[in-house]
Amino acid sequence: MERSAVASGFHRNYILCASRAATSTTRLHSLSSLRNFPSSSLRIRHCPSPISSNFIVSEVSRNRRCDAVSSSTTDVTELAEIDWDKIDFGLKPTDYMYAMKCSRDGEFSQGQLQPFGNIDINPAAGVLNYGQGLFEGLKAYRKQDGNILLFRPEENAIRMRNGAERMCMPSPTVEQFVEAVKTTVLANKRWIPPPGKGSLYIRPLLMGTGAVLGLAPAPEYTFLIFVSPVGNYFKEGVAPINLIVETEFHRATPGGTGGVKTIGNYAAVLKAQSIAKAKGYSDVLYLDCLHKRYLEEVSSCNIFIVKDNVISTPEIKGTILPGITRKSIIEVARSQGFKVEERNVTVDELVEADEVFCTGTAVVLSPVGSIIYKSQRFSYGEDGFGTVSKQLYTSLTSLQMGLSEDNMNWTVQLS
Repeated sequence: MERSAVASGFHRNYILCASRAATSTTRLHSLSSLRNFPSSSLRIRHCPSPISSNFIVSEVSRNRRCDAVSSSTTDVTELAEIDWDKIDFGLKPTDYMYAMKCSRDGEFSQGQLQPFGNIDINPAAGVLNYGQGLFEGLKAYRKQDGNILLFRPEENAIRMRNGAERMCMPSPTVEQFVEAVKTTVLANKRWIPPPGKGSLYIRPLLMGTGAVLGLAPAPEYTFLIFVSPVGNYFKEGVAPINLIVETEFHRATPGGTGGVKTIGNYAAVLKAQSIAKAKGYSDVLYLDCLHKRYLEEVSSCNIFIVKDNVISTPEIKGTILPGITRKSIIEVARSQGFKVEERNVTVDELVEADEVFCTGTAVVLSPVGSIIYKSQRFSYGEDGFGTVSKQLYTSLTSLQMGLSEDNMNWTVQLS
């Protein structure tokens, strides 16, 4: 449907609002279908700044503001009407997303909030044709006093900038990234779960949205952030995961892009992961592609082993993603007196370990109950956390949620 068919007769700084369908997609309705909505559910509100022509959105809600907002004008204290005890770890549309663009000169424009919805993108966009895209993931937590905590957002900004350099993309500055995250979180404050019920998952994206036919960097880029409330990853106690060591498929190669958070890295693991899950395993643990004996990482998590109270994890050397949770666990462990080694870790050491665990934004820390390697099963205690992993999990999550003092200066508080 042509955009003009909906926008005809309306000033470009106005949005037509209607009720949202109960799906994760938001779409424009024809004018004839809008006539069937009760007049009380249709409102036209003025937006302080124009909505970008590259985004087609329709905002949902009966009693929800339709105005584009900024962090300085957002004052939303009520919680969204959700059964917070039943929320899972999945996508749930919220109120606003954030976007800003960058052209050939490498300078990003002033970003702005706009209602969450589908985006309009050229089929020749660099991200669609050549995979020129990066993403990040971080969380916001609601404290008992109502304040909001972000966890090390500047680390995500730095990692995106490093990835952008590898992928020939411009990237927002650390300050632009962090301010955009703050603005988006505050605009969607009512979607942050109550304390102990989960978190607001934050997904920044950097995409080559300019049209390009020949193989080359895109002429235009879009930095976009959307958010979704998610429940606690472990709903009813901790469920240790069961991994299979993959000996044929490989996640990354030396000199490749395994060390940056580019979108193609994740598509490449789906086949091995699907095969593993069909056999009843939780996920896949990858080995290095040269020797096929050194641990690298799980599909979307870093891996750790514990032997005689010494913690070891594969070193970062270009094929392993430098996880922010990984980095934080290492620093917490060292601050508590543990010896932590970042080095080559062999699969033989894995099978002899006392404890094995994974780290990532979604799970924070997940104990591994068992490993399958060359058809043999090796168990590490399938009842939950081991002694070391439990201590580290409790320390880090308490800090992230504001339940303990932040002696590391990692959290950013929003009012």
